[in-house]
Amino acid sequence: MERLRKFRRAGTKMPFMLLALLVLAGCRQDMHDQPRFKPLAMSDFYADLRSSRAPVEGTVARGQLHEDTYFYTGKVGANPGDYMPFPVTEEVLQRGRERFDIYCTPCHSRLGDGNGMIVQRGFQHPPSYHTDRLRKAPLGYFFMVMTEGFGAMPDYAEQIQPRDRWCIVAYIRALQLSQSATQAEIGGHAVPSPAPQFKEPGSGATLPVPAPQSSETDTGEEQK
Repeated sequence: MERLRKFRRAGTKMPFMLLALLVLAGCRQDMHDQPRFKPLAMSDFYADLRSSRAPVEGTVARGQLHEDTYFYTGKVGANPGDYMPFPVTEEVLQRGRERFDIYCTPCHSRLGDGNGMIVQRGFQHPPSYHTDRLRKAPLGYFFMVMTEGFGAMPDYAEQIQPRDRWCIVAYIRALQLSQSATQAEIGGHAVPSPAPQFKEPGSGATLPVPAPQSSETDTGEEQK
């Protein structure tokens, strides 16, 4: 009797199981594997057989509207320009020095004389910034070299953002002026006197050496 009941219960479930099988059999994978063009795959839908289409003419990627051509190229027409695209401040020079020390000193050294650490280990010697040719080079020239590379030097367009490249340009010019500036170029300011000499007392502290006592009084008369 118990077996008969189980058989009847199983018989009542059978239509539902058959219906579920029919529904599942009717499911398709269109949403999972729907028709589409795969990037760079060939397609006979277009005359050029390319599935990837070129952007509409004049399309500009977000953040890539480079309206200030000089800022991004350093060129005026086909030639390098000779002015900074923004004012040179102490902060600009500080930023330029920081970026220069990171990216440029391995070859050019901190002085810009081309005797950097990897040059001392056999890498090709770059020209010194303090040659007449580079002293007279327009500012845009240095920006172009960083952007496009030159000779054995690769471009640094990916590593250094455009504004930072201009900061480095400003710092390079400051380096050049620091090695050859005249009194007139300084603007009449007195050249700082050499740093005071120091001595090491027994305590280990570092103190300035006191200035020698004058042998003359305030009236200019010689002390007796």
